[in-house]
Parts: sequence; C-alpha cells; structure tokens
Amino acid sequence: MATTITPAIPADIGRAVIDPHAYGAWTPLLDQFDWLRSNGLAVGKVTAADDSHEPFWLLSGFDAVMQVSKDNQTFLNNPKNAVFTLRSGDALVRAITGGSPHLVESLVQMDAPKHPKLRRLTQEWFMPKNLRTIEAQIRAIAEDTVTRLLDAGSEGDFTKLVSSPYPLHVVMQILGVPEADEQRMLLLTQQMFGGQDEDLNQSGIRNLPPEVITQIVSGAVKDFEAYFAALAAERRKAPAGDLASVIANGTIDGEPIGDRDTAGYYIIAASAGHDTTSAATAGAMLALAQDPAQFALVKANRALLSGIVEEAIRWTTPVQHFMRTAATDTEIAGQPIAAGDWIMLNYVAANHDPAQFPDPRRFDATREANRHAAFGAGAHQCLGLHLARLEMRILFEVLLDRIDSIELAGEPARANSTFVGGLKRLPLRWKAV
Repeated sequence: MATTITPAIPADIGRAVIDPHAYGAWTPLLDQFDWLRSNGLAVGKVTAADDSHEPFWLLSGFDAVMQVSKDNQTFLNNPKNAVFTLRSGDALVRAITGGSPHLVESLVQMDAPKHPKLRRLTQEWFMPKNLRTIEAQIRAIAEDTVTRLLDAGSEGDFTKLVSSPYPLHVVMQILGVPEADEQRMLLLTQQMFGGQDEDLNQSGIRNLPPEVITQIVSGAVKDFEAYFAALAAERRKAPAGDLASVIANGTIDGEPIGDRDTAGYYIIAASAGHDTTSAATAGAMLALAQDPAQFALVKANRALLSGIVEEAIRWTTPVQHFMRTAATDTEIAGQPIAAGDWIMLNYVAANHDPAQFPDPRRFDATREANRHAAFGAGAHQCLGLHLARLEMRILFEVLLDRIDSIELAGEPARANSTFVGGLKRLPLRWKAV
C-alpha cells in the first residue's frame, strides 16, 4: 500500500507566515513564497515545534487559493477560527464567548444556510445601481479630503491626511454614524485589526503577548457592540434609508435578526469597509510616488483609473489571509486533505504568484486580465467590493485633478499584522495644480 508523504513547509517559513513583522517587512516574505512555489510547496503543511498553534495547510499558489475560495461546501468558515490564532488566543476567546472561537459573529464566520440569508439583507444595497445614488456624497467627501491635504502644505503623511480618514468618513456616513464619533470608530478599528502593531494598537506596549492582544480586541468588540446596539435601536424607531436602517430592520424567515448577528453586521461593515480601502489607497499612492512616469501616464489618461484601482488592490492585498476548515476528506491541487484540517488561504502569496501575474512585484496600471484574489471568490466574495472600487476611483479622480506631482518624502512603513495589512506611514511631498 502506497504511503502518502505530507509536504512540510520549512520551519523558518512556517514561522514567517504567522509573524506580524514578516508582513511589515514584506519583501523577504514574498521571497519565501516564491521559494515555496518553485520547490513544489504551493500546498504544504505548517507545524509548530512547540505546538503553539494547530497544524495547518498553507496555500501559496493562486490556483489553490481560488479552488478553496470557490468551494464553500467543502471548505467551511465557522467550525474553527476564520483568522489564524494561537492555541492560547483560541482558548481565551472560547472562555470569553462560552465556547465559540469567534469574538464577532459576522458574515465572515458563517456558512450556509445562515450565511446567504444574512448576506442577502444588504447585497442589493452594495450593488453598483444603488451605489450610484450616493456617488455625489462620496465625491464631496473626496473633495473635502483633498482640500485638507493641500491645506496641510506640500508635505505630510498621506495615511493620516487622506487614506485613513477618507474611507472611514465614507463608511461612517453610509452607516449613519455622526462625524463626532468617527475617531472613536477609528480607534476601535485599529484595536481590532492593528493589535499586533506597536504603532497602531494604542496601548504603548511593544511585543504584546497573545492574551493581551486578545483582551484589547475583545474590549474593542464590546465597545462596538454597545455603540451599534444603540444605533440599531434608533433606526428601528426612525428608519433613515441608510445601511444602518437596512441592518436594524432586517428579517430572516420572517423574524428579526438577533442582537449578536446585528452587532456582527455593523462591526464588519464599519471595520472591513474602512481599513481595507485605506490600505489599497495608500498602496496606490506609494506606487505612483515611486514611478513618476506611471503617475504622468494615468494623469494624462483617466481611462487607466480602473487599472490603478485594481492593481493597487492586488499589489497591496489588504486582507492578507483567511482560514478555512475542510468539511470532508478532499484534495487541494492534488494534495490529500483530511476532514477537519485547518487551511490558510494566503492572499498575499496568491496575488504575487508569477504563474498568474507576470512580474507580480511590479505595479502596473495597464496590467491585463487582473483577476486577483484580494476580494476572495465564491459565496464569501467581499460584499463591499463595488463600494471599495467606487471610493478609490472617485478619490483618484479628485487627486489627479488637483495634484500635479508626488514623490516620497521619507521612508514608508507597513503595519506589522498577519490579517489586515498595508501602509501605516507614507511620507509624501506633492505639488498642487
């Protein structure tokens, strides 16, 4: 009887794919993904020598990532954490929640039949036809944001001046959150998704242990839940036609959705709708600042704007991974996978797979057939992808109208984060038109 040999990921790479600082460093991590694919390990097993985390399959090839993304019956989101977690963090979350591995119960953590029912509540709201009704509102926010950038002088940190506040303001307006509360939402988002980064977790403590990070995130979740419970109550009394009203008054099978599901819906809309677009926007500006010829090209030819947006999302890959759990014995790219196995879909690796993207590290606004993995695929494809594209297109239309040139004014820095990542600092120098 033939023996199946499990392809093992080298220990140093296994450590890197779960190390926040590896994503902050970026280029060495991309080199490691290249090595895996070149050595037949696009699907390989990561095992911790100290048993600090459950073993998992790492997918670094585009085709393998897309195979799993599209098959939501075989590969599930809910049984285990949908984001990589150490055993200690998982145990703490289960203690906090009474057994669930999920601090937040949102669309990301759900499978059928519940997932499609909840998703349908807002799916129509996020379609291009409806988004056209708020395009003027988004453009006004973009104009105000660029005005503040130019009022700041000719040099500054683009992440603080534009890429962070702009999508935050858009999504908060969509949710009906008062502008006075936006900084609170930003802080909570950073605590949820920036907890691994010493500059973003707002704690002032470096090298936080996993249990402290989990406690910070748990506190942010509770604050989010309390805030949005009050907002939902308001919208049930007086619907306002915004996304908050759609969620607050949503029903499934004739019954109102539960408090936990309502809170999860608000949290995923508020947090995912902000940080991801912020990261992609900053990524595009970095690429254009590094390549004046490409900036001049897109400034002269606005037909390239959609290419700028799509390439920025691929090149930056704001959501860096998700985890799935095999429901049955199956195969991924010919590799046997057992029921219950945990799987990491590494979107950073997939979006830099040269088999799918020629010269993948080059930012190319003219890249053809840019079918990237950054929005996922299948039933869990990003619900807000049309909104993200619209926000970025409008902002860059305004920026290109009002800025004549840009260049780096210092060293950019990426966030140290395994989940949602991107630039946390982008010093730029610009010249107004």
